[in-house]
Amino acid sequence: MLQTTEHLYIVRDDQILSGEPIIKGTRTPVRAIVETWRMGIPPEEIPKGMPHLLLAQVFDALSYYSDHQSEINDYIERNRIPDELIDPLVRDI
Repeated sequence: MLQTTEHLYIVRDDQILSGEPIIKGTRTPVRAIVETWRMGIPPEEIPKGMPHLLLAQVFDALSYYSDHQSEINDYIERNRIPDELIDPLVRDI
């Protein structure tokens, strides 16, 4: 079931990522945008790597994160790949 949020482009859908906040009309979780931004990619550059997103969607995802940091940080931590499972050839890239 699709649930809207107080943010125009952010929704939850029980059928997609078990209801994790995503960009409306995509399967892209808010956490993916936040993690990209945390790697130092400016918001204006994120749609270049995710061309299915509009800049407004990126900014709305970051706004959602600002309002729900502990929730999104929890999703990031739950989906983090343990260091011992990362191939050493790509670990330091």
